[in-house]
Amino acid sequence: MARSFPVQRTCPFAPPDEYRAFREEAPLVRASLPGGEVWLVTRHDEAQQVLRGGAISTNPATPGHPNNALHAEPRSPEEMEALRKFSVGQFIDLDPPEHTRFRKLLISEFSVRRVRDMRPGIQEAVDGMIDAMLAKGPPADLVEDFGLAVPSLVICQLLGVPYEDREFFQSRTRALLSGEGFQAAFEIRQYLDDLFTRDPGDDLIGRLYKGGQLSHDEIVGTAFLLLVAGHETTANMIPLGVLSMLRHPGQLARLRENPDGWPLAVEELLRYHSIVDWVAFDRVAIEDQEIGGQHVKQGEGIYVLGASANRDERAFDRPDELDVERGARNHVAFGYGVHQCLGQNLARAELEIAYRTLFERIPGLRVPQADEELSFKYDSAIFGLNALPVTF
Repeated sequence: MARSFPVQRTCPFAPPDEYRAFREEAPLVRASLPGGEVWLVTRHDEAQQVLRGGAISTNPATPGHPNNALHAEPRSPEEMEALRKFSVGQFIDLDPPEHTRFRKLLISEFSVRRVRDMRPGIQEAVDGMIDAMLAKGPPADLVEDFGLAVPSLVICQLLGVPYEDREFFQSRTRALLSGEGFQAAFEIRQYLDDLFTRDPGDDLIGRLYKGGQLSHDEIVGTAFLLLVAGHETTANMIPLGVLSMLRHPGQLARLRENPDGWPLAVEELLRYHSIVDWVAFDRVAIEDQEIGGQHVKQGEGIYVLGASANRDERAFDRPDELDVERGARNHVAFGYGVHQCLGQNLARAELEIAYRTLFERIPGLRVPQADEELSFKYDSAIFGLNALPVTF
């Protein structure tokens, strides 16, 4: 029998309650969406198998792609054409070799060496935001004053987007992720189109123009993807991680004694929260195959439940507990395989520097409200906090 899907989180520190039952039932379970049925991948090994690629497509234009099942009514040819035009340059939705063409051009911009060179700039951005909070004095909103501010500044500098325009693209991104349609996304893309038509500068986007291997529309689409993904995910993880550490004072104390432990803590926080769950892990089988003992037919849609895979008892001991010394680098919070998040090294650096510096410089930081009094993004495609009032 097909399970009802999507399901919603009801706890800030756990995925939907149904995920445990899904995992116990089978590595793949059948789910019913408004426009059809799909497979849900519930366990860690099978999640990696699907995300690894092979006879699996991520392209929404592939027949049977699960995003079509999200809609009660089939999309019209006009809608499909509009989506096709909009998706130009968004390589996350492309299969090899087209995906590989984009990734090869960008991989050096996000390498370990490149991110290491960026760390002083990230540190400067973090210190500047903390300086501003301290100068203003408590209370502060750690979402607006810190969580959003730091990654927005970093990605703006990387892409060549004016930081003073952050309120525009942040508001449109929130609308897009809250399911308010594509209008907000088209507005961001039009903004980037206009910006880079006028002045491609000495930055990542400027280097893509100079390379001459991508068209203008492809560069705009790439910038759209990097801008939205490059600030929204990290912006949500920073406040969630801070709240989690304040709710686990013993573990925070150990990190204060040993700041070298922050990289491992970041991996655990990524696993524990899994803020990008199934929406980024949409796939379709392009040939018949076996996954987790289940025969999956060509054209059947698949959603990998990242938050379920990251709580799989077969892969992680005591998966529902936060353990900053776990060393959980085998999580799938960044995906896996050929589509693993391009910006993962940058995100790790931003999170590590943000957490470590914040707790070093504001040792008296606290959240005066109880968890049930806080506002969480239960209705958003990327989980997080709407606000996090703090005092110090």
